[in-house]
Amino acid sequence: MLVASCSTSAESPSPVTPPPKTQAPPEDKNWAFETAPVWADEFDYTGQPDPAKWGYDLGGNGWGNNELQYYTDNPANASVADGKLAITARIEQMGSEQFTSARLVSKDKGDFLYGRFEIRAKLPTGRGTWPAIWMLPTDAAYGGWPRSGEIDIMEHVGYDQNRVHVTVHTDAYNHTKGTQRGKSKLVETASTEFHRYRVDWTPYAIRGYIDDELMFDFVNNGSGYSAWPFDKKFHLLLNIAVGGNWGGAQGVDPGVFPQTMEIDYVRVYDMIQK
Repeated sequence: MLVASCSTSAESPSPVTPPPKTQAPPEDKNWAFETAPVWADEFDYTGQPDPAKWGYDLGGNGWGNNELQYYTDNPANASVADGKLAITARIEQMGSEQFTSARLVSKDKGDFLYGRFEIRAKLPTGRGTWPAIWMLPTDAAYGGWPRSGEIDIMEHVGYDQNRVHVTVHTDAYNHTKGTQRGKSKLVETASTEFHRYRVDWTPYAIRGYIDDELMFDFVNNGSGYSAWPFDKKFHLLLNIAVGGNWGGAQGVDPGVFPQTMEIDYVRVYDMIQK
């Protein structure tokens, strides 16, 4: 069973929300996307991730999933060199946790409503690793997780090597109810070569691709925000979790660390309005 990426109530305040309004499903207008990114990081510099584009989630305490890492903003856990971002999970005592890692967030620096999101990445390997490329709502207008939604562009757990997942979570469709919507695909070189992980998000659907092959299609059925909270701005997250309810379901092998997710670029393309 798929489990939500590293979600935490700290990310999602819980405002009072109105009851869902049912409406007719939107028309599929076959939206296209701009050919030049509206927001991107090519990682063509050296040092820490660009502070104009990325902030950090910091700390431990399980992140809502009984995870074992402490997230830092240290260069040992997130740094840029040779045209790549490296996010590295390490065995390192910090606070009450035995591992350190990094979770980069574009919140308040890159927030988007609809668009094409493409990330070229090479994934870590090893039992206990749980890398993710994903999106959360910036303002949580419909309430705390999962009511305001989550979009998982890529998830991988090291005990199930090379199986890559694309998933969405909403109030109606999430793993706590056994109703989450997602698909997975074997990518035989997920940890030895770079692959393109992409989501096309329009008012009609969220569609997930790996190397431009469509593998996931989640359509707005018009039943309101319980099923489709994806009419508000979301931001990007990049991280490696260690252990946790899903990533650690078969334990953690300390002998595999350090482990790194390398990212060649992150590109966001505007949807062309119709």
